Amino acid sequence: MANRHLSRSIVLQTLFEWDFAVEKDTTPEEMLERNIQEFGPGLDDSHFMGEIFQGIIKKKVIIDEILEKAAPDWPIDKISIIDRNILRLGLYELLFGDREQVPPKVAINEAIELGKSFGGENSSRFINGVLGGVYKELGEPGKDDVGTKKKHKHFETDPAKFPIEKKAGAVVYAIKDGHIYFAFVHDVFGYWTLSKCGVKENESEEDAAIRAIKVEMGVDIKIKELLGRSEYIATHPEQGKIRKQVSFFLGEGEYKELVLEKENGGLDGTEWFPMEEVANLKIYDNMIPLLTKAVEILTKE
Repeated sequence: MANRHLSRSIVLQTLFEWDFAVEKDTTPEEMLERNIQEFGPGLDDSHFMGEIFQGIIKKKVIIDEILEKAAPDWPIDKISIIDRNILRLGLYELLFGDREQVPPKVAINEAIELGKSFGGENSSRFINGVLGGVYKELGEPGKDDVGTKKKHKHFETDPAKFPIEKKAGAVVYAIKDGHIYFAFVHDVFGYWTLSKCGVKENESEEDAAIRAIKVEMGVDIKIKELLGRSEYIATHPEQGKIRKQVSFFLGEGEYKELVLEKENGGLDGTEWFPMEEVANLKIYDNMIPLLTKAVEILTKE
């Protein structure tokens, strides 16, 4: 077992005791020191363990607020004590850790391994979904890093010169027995949303949308028409400000069983819904104009 994995295991053990209040008269620092002596005698990593442990305790309120947003269907007190402390550890390293020492993907993978070692049957999958969703919301920092990370000290401030990232997706529908159905994916934040992906070099927006649906839902679609385009500014931890341009199309598919992409950290389900049930779904506000236009087009046909 690698030293850092053992160190995280000791921190997890201490978080468990601290959270469960096993010994109310013992300070957190004393708990950690005792566990280091018991489970890692001779392990020269006390600074790393102390930094993580104290950091989690100090930022517990912030971390738990993020955890509640990332897993809205699982109140903090309903998550098993092991899983929630693995998530606290993983979120701390993902959000507040030194990315030079612990890249985001390493933080996520380490948390998943802790889930496999100490959690229940579904712990690693649950942890992967929550942390993977947060990682994607951050813009997947370090995703394309190769070798030594380059440091960007100065970012562009002129919006006209911001790098552009294009994405494309689709409102997917199918006709079954004369009824209109829409297909959505469900994310770890508890929302039903639309599939989209980045547009590759030399790839059309339409082809990118078709690819997104095929990959995330397992359905082939035919593009009917453009529903709308939007642009917003996002902040990337390594690149600074980015202009994200997203195009959504109306796409017709066959009503068949949907198959979610395996190991998609940000999504945990996909399903068809009759058109009349869509208004009752928990969806993002920016989806409403797209769905409204799609309904108008389909009901006129």
